[in-house]
Amino acid sequence: MNNIRYAAFPDKLARIISVILHPFLMPVYGLLIIFMAPTLYNYLPITVKQLVILIVLINNVMLPLSLMPFFIHNNLIRSWFMNERTDRIIPLIISTILYFVTTYIIFRFTLPNFLKLFFIATAFLSLTATLINFWWKISLHSIGAGAILALVLVLSFKMHTPLLWYLIPSILGGGLILSARLKLNLHNPGQVWAGFLTGSLGFAVIVMLIQKFI
Repeated sequence: MNNIRYAAFPDKLARIISVILHPFLMPVYGLLIIFMAPTLYNYLPITVKQLVILIVLINNVMLPLSLMPFFIHNNLIRSWFMNERTDRIIPLIISTILYFVTTYIIFRFTLPNFLKLFFIATAFLSLTATLINFWWKISLHSIGAGAILALVLVLSFKMHTPLLWYLIPSILGGGLILSARLKLNLHNPGQVWAGFLTGSLGFAVIVMLIQKFI
């Protein structure tokens, strides 16, 4: 059914979209939105922005990727793509630990509370995805896409600033990644929509609840 519905969506394009909007990269995109959107956070010193992005690139992109050959060599996962639910368990656990480590590092700096909330929400979404993955193959790409959309909406609400030019790409990007995962037959509609709702609602709820305590 999915093959018929998404026949016009080329497999190669679906793979490219899956790489560009990979879950590892979503926190980086989230930070770029925070730092570039026309809000107070746009005026943070460039050195601060560079430092925060560098921490995430090293701790949550480069380090997890560097561990992949070790996982494959020791038969802990079967491929780089981790298409099977069981292949995702160990990488997800490692990623979740690293997100909490990053959150701890960020809290040691004097940074706006919203940035700290962003990292708390990211860490807890990773933990949620890890726990769900023990029983069910939820779409990690869709969780990331949902979280990005929620980030734009929450940022717009908190800063009382319309972010239409960030909202539209977030919606379009979410639609593209959900379609790509379905086209590649890596998920069914329930898995991608559950991921999208987990990412969007989870991010918004965590931010709203935790903001009272920091």
